Amino acid sequence: MVAPETRFVSDDRLPPSGRVTTCVYKGTTIHVKVLAAGFEYDARTFPSLSAAAKAVTGSHGNGFHFFKLNKAGAA
Repeated sequence: MVAPETRFVSDDRLPPSGRVTTCVYKGTTIHVKVLAAGFEYDARTFPSLSAAAKAVTGSHGNGFHFFKLNKAGAA
């Protein structure tokens, strides 16, 4: 049996793959790179912006809100 192909569904609120989005959290500038299948922060890969935001803050939250990517084309 062949495993189904994993696909990353793009969201209109995301910048293109390869772009780095930044925000400031508690006086520190946070850089997260958009990948074809996830997000890179602090040399680790996360499946979602929310997971990356949790790594930054230590608590669960909406990643689009944290990185201020709430509106389509906002990046």
